[in-house]
Amino acid sequence: MPIKVLFICHGSICRSPMGMFILRDLVEKEGLSDRFQIDAAATSREELGNPVYPPAFRVLAEHGIDASGHHAHQLNKKEFEEYDYVIAMDRWNLRNIERIVGRDEEGKLSLILDHTDHPGEVADPWYTGDFDTAYEQILEGCKGLLEELKKG
Repeated sequence: MPIKVLFICHGSICRSPMGMFILRDLVEKEGLSDRFQIDAAATSREELGNPVYPPAFRVLAEHGIDASGHHAHQLNKKEFEEYDYVIAMDRWNLRNIERIVGRDEEGKLSLILDHTDHPGEVADPWYTGDFDTAYEQILEGCKGLLEELKKG
């Protein structure tokens, strides 16, 4: 049974797909792809069906990561229940996740930067324009998360 990780952000066109593609890249490089199921979803309906936002796509490509094939969809309760770990990018999205699915009774929810030495939030690059910083923060969070998951 694979470890199921779901990344969440507002529209699922910037940060959550970055998390999904970065973690997929990390597990592939370690030969662990068959042990993971990794996806991304949105808390809003604003970007439904849209691909990765071009600046996010570009920053991933600059790091050798292909971000094609993703189309935004909104998180639902059934999907939440199917995943082992649900990773949000900021506190606003944590609140919105709980509005959609109810209370996190199983402790699946965390912020991506909770898996680093400096917990906090990844600012939305849609507004900041800083896709490089978002990439670096998400990469660091994904590395920390992967180390935690490998330890069991």
